[in-house]
Amino acid sequence: MASSNDYLEYVLELLREVDGITYRKMMGEFMLYKDGTLFGGVYDNNFLIKKTKSLEKYGLKDQIPYPSAKPMLLIDSEDPDEIKELVYLAIKDLKEGN
Repeated sequence: MASSNDYLEYVLELLREVDGITYRKMMGEFMLYKDGTLFGGVYDNNFLIKKTKSLEKYGLKDQIPYPSAKPMLLIDSEDPDEIKELVYLAIKDLKEGN
């Protein structure tokens, strides 16, 4: 099932506190980037972020975005400040290779 543009707009609104967010549509889903770094996506109308070491302590639920993919973390918060923190931690880890 492809993700809707409406759900993408909802996620982008949640990410309003994060500078440098862009997205790319790919095979009916949306890949999310911050300053050119892929950190997550919208898959089947779910907001997922890549698993990183710093995000382990948050107890977020694993979700497989598509068959044969690595698990990602389901973001079910509607708090833009919390989401901003999660994205910045993920970006930091991804750039450091964690």
